[in-house]
Amino acid sequence: MSALDDLDREVAGCRRCPRLVAWREQVAATKRAAFRDEDYWGRPVPGFGPADARIAVVGLAPAAHGANRTGRMFTGDRSGDFLYAALHAVGLANQPTATSADDGLRLRGVRITAPVKCAPPANKPTPDERDNCRPWLVRELALLRPTLRAVLVLGAFGWNALLPVLTAFWTIPTPRPRFTHAAHVELAPHATEHPLHLLGSYHVSQQNTFTGRLTRPMLESVLTAAKDAAGLVTP
Repeated sequence: MSALDDLDREVAGCRRCPRLVAWREQVAATKRAAFRDEDYWGRPVPGFGPADARIAVVGLAPAAHGANRTGRMFTGDRSGDFLYAALHAVGLANQPTATSADDGLRLRGVRITAPVKCAPPANKPTPDERDNCRPWLVRELALLRPTLRAVLVLGAFGWNALLPVLTAFWTIPTPRPRFTHAAHVELAPHATEHPLHLLGSYHVSQQNTFTGRLTRPMLESVLTAAKDAAGLVTP
């Protein structure tokens, strides 16, 4: 059992935020009609991917009937379908689909995580809930730090939540980098031996993908930039 496995187990048992605990468990009990015969995970969702990842992909929070149901980040919903198809297209996943935690999906040099580990009502965590969850992400990045070379953030919420976490290991320039799609900033090290490439992409939400604000070629381009920045070679 690795230190990252231990962290994931601790995350899955967290009950720090009463509103999020109540909501995730309510969703797991009432279910969506299409999944009425399934047992929902209904707990905080740990990160997914290898402990020696060179790239971290940071989202927002688990989806109520996606990761909150399956127990794995971006698994079992259309946002995940979009993300994993793009990861597979650029060689960062062994298959293009993610339906359940035991579907055989493997990531290559990538770990997917989020600044908020529980599904929030209306997909909107409060600032206090974000801050309550921050220590988990700090510990996760500390464990990934020896191999981590690039972070791709999906959306402005994740970007703004991540910057205070990164300050523990890398120097954030002044003024602070602003989120934009295809943003790319190299952060100098101060508590580690190597710089970090920070990249941004619009979130893979249906609101963005259905309207064409984020297309597959756009996401694949940013993933390729992260892969190149991290020096990651895949099949």
